[in-house]
Amino acid sequence: MYGNVILVGAGPGDPGLLTQKGRQALEQAQVVVFDRLVSPAIMALIPPQAELIDVGKESSHHLVPQDQINQILLNKALEGKRVVRLKGGDPFMFGRGGEELELLQEHGIPFQVVPGVTSALSVPAYAGIPVTHRDFCSSLHIVTGHAKAGAELHIDFEALRRTGGTLVFLMGVSALPKICQGLLDAGMEPEMPAAVVERGTLPKQRKVISTLAELPRKAAEEKIKSPAIIIVGKVCQLSDRFDWFDNLPLKGKEVVVTRPADRSGTLSERLRQLGANVTDYPCIRTVPRDPSPELEQAIASLERFSWLVFTSPIGPDIFFGRLNAAGKDARALAGLKLAAIGPKTASALAQYGLKADLVPDTYDSAHLAQAMAQVDGEVLLCRASKGSNALPEIFSKNGIPFSDVPCYDTVYENPDPTPVLELLKEPVLVTFTSASTVRGFVESLHGADISKVLGCCIGDQTAAEAKKYGISVVTAREATIESLMECIKEV
Repeated sequence: MYGNVILVGAGPGDPGLLTQKGRQALEQAQVVVFDRLVSPAIMALIPPQAELIDVGKESSHHLVPQDQINQILLNKALEGKRVVRLKGGDPFMFGRGGEELELLQEHGIPFQVVPGVTSALSVPAYAGIPVTHRDFCSSLHIVTGHAKAGAELHIDFEALRRTGGTLVFLMGVSALPKICQGLLDAGMEPEMPAAVVERGTLPKQRKVISTLAELPRKAAEEKIKSPAIIIVGKVCQLSDRFDWFDNLPLKGKEVVVTRPADRSGTLSERLRQLGANVTDYPCIRTVPRDPSPELEQAIASLERFSWLVFTSPIGPDIFFGRLNAAGKDARALAGLKLAAIGPKTASALAQYGLKADLVPDTYDSAHLAQAMAQVDGEVLLCRASKGSNALPEIFSKNGIPFSDVPCYDTVYENPDPTPVLELLKEPVLVTFTSASTVRGFVESLHGADISKVLGCCIGDQTAAEAKKYGISVVTAREATIESLMECIKEV
């Protein structure tokens, strides 16, 4: 039985511009055939078990020739696989998507096309340039600025000049002088506003705004390189007024996020929305204990406890999973008071229709322990196998009976350190949301120089752990993601 092929446009680079349908196709893919310009953040969405085939093309150099790419798609589909052909931008906007479908159609292979956000529209928008504006133009013309190796550009510059519209040249940075000169020779005024935008929609985006006559010289001075697009037209003069992207508070800042992969999304996405260049580097993961005789025993005798305490958002999910497995539900907690280390953990309890009776003003173990120093009755503490000693110590000191039940283990991941090692050559901000993320980060780098790391820590205990390794730190005012975000903005 044949598989199928889905051509997916990955957009210009910003992962937020990948369509929902494109993301769904990626998440279900068994094979992904991808190009050079697909951003790492989008590549991270691919299932780990999927086969990855790099056919990365760049100007004048094809890692895999086009006819071989077509054959790869056919062969993988004939194997019965769900294949995604992941292409930068839109598959049919100078992306040779039509060529890749021809061989599939000839062999009766089912295929679909998921359009992508083209750089011709999105990159100018991220540079503050509206490609159309009633005061300046009434048309838009998208042109490829790339010719086959050894061939001359075949562009009707005079016809483009006569349109009076905005001109967008894709893949034309190497031909920038010829494009500008061609328009000048066709009679376009030298003072026509023009721009070139490098790495559009990405945190390292750069732009040069000039005139048609001066653009090649200024782009050369700034060492503008591919990928970049060229925009010519009166709308370019609006760039400074409408530039929202360069004004984002974290534009271009390098940030490494060390949270577990299943919990990094919120922080990473919010950092990207503020313009940061985020490297996801999960150093730890949480693994529910299975079997967990201590937890099962505690659930069997819940009536003896007065308090049930959770120190992370994962705790309630694990606890209620075991509770349901024992044939019980939330009614078994009747008479129990609930304590949560912070609002995220309290929110996790709320998913089960329960409200936390106690949440400390400062969201860490030390302050939770202080808040519980005078509680009555026995306490059931459900948390990681290796947690802070603050709670057990204060319970023991005050004669409060308690059961410290490990619900899950924190284990260290072994991520590929290569991208982080490159970042460590310059000052880089690394977020730490627990002491274990600090230890996991340091151990994963195998003794690499971390002297240029600035650790942005969610709390004092995390900061203390980072200082043990000689890491300079700044600490969020509160142990919340919101406060951590504010801390990063202030650095």
